[in-house]
Amino acid sequence: MTTPGTAAPPSPTASKRREQIPLGILYMIGATLLFAAGNAHSKWAVATYPPGEILFIRTLAGLATILLLFLPRKGLRVFHTRRIGAHAIRGISQTTSQTLIVIAFSLMPLAGAMAINFAAPLFATLAAAVFLREKVGLTRWLVLLVGFAGVLIITQPGTGSYTTGALFALGNAVLYGSVTAGVRGMTATESAETLTIYQFVFMSAFFTCMLPFGFVLPTTFDTVAIILNGVANAVGQYWWTRSLHLAPASAVTPFYYFNLVWALILGFLIWGDVPTWSLIIGSLTVVASGLFLLWWETAKRARTTA
Repeated sequence: MTTPGTAAPPSPTASKRREQIPLGILYMIGATLLFAAGNAHSKWAVATYPPGEILFIRTLAGLATILLLFLPRKGLRVFHTRRIGAHAIRGISQTTSQTLIVIAFSLMPLAGAMAINFAAPLFATLAAAVFLREKVGLTRWLVLLVGFAGVLIITQPGTGSYTTGALFALGNAVLYGSVTAGVRGMTATESAETLTIYQFVFMSAFFTCMLPFGFVLPTTFDTVAIILNGVANAVGQYWWTRSLHLAPASAVTPFYYFNLVWALILGFLIWGDVPTWSLIIGSLTVVASGLFLLWWETAKRARTTA
């Protein structure tokens, strides 16, 4: 992935491509559902197994999944790229990002970790606007700020919420935002399939290097569960990448907030985490901001094509 600091402005061909914002939003919402399920399992598994081991098995299963999905349709041309260095940088960034969030899951409630992670869309929008010269517009800025205000309501800065786990979650948010902007820049020349397959190739290699730092032989049941986690993560990553391929980062990344809805539900069902009023109000705020943007983008598209 091209880092925000080195990403080139979109090419003329890229600027003329047809945006499909509503479809991109739907892909993002679907990805959040799969991510939330995988995150819940990772939080459960990390209580028994080292984070590097979970991430390695999950990523390897994800790589096998996308190879089965892509190779019959695309063949070896899916590996064709002139930006191997950018893919490697993206792999390093996402390896670090996923490691940080799994560690955060081990130290704090699922919904709390995801809430802090929702600062990511703001970082993504800032990076896209500054480094990709992507036009954001007043409405999107206002919606993003409202969504971020909801995050502040949830985390309540200054009340002791900045624990060690919260710092890991915040580090993941910064990296997620940078990755989002970088992937959006790479979609000018790379297909969603190529972006996804190189992501898993590099992450599998990097997570292999973490195995010497801790490995516990998993049970058969746990092995199957981690593999299914990897399959869900692979499909989610492809949908996430496809979302950025179809629409501007500033339009689709607010819908990453839906992760919180699923996290609240799963946290209550699995660990009995009862949401506080601040968590409920903040969640309603971020979801409402996403729904408003869906309506606004759809209406804008209808006026443009009328």
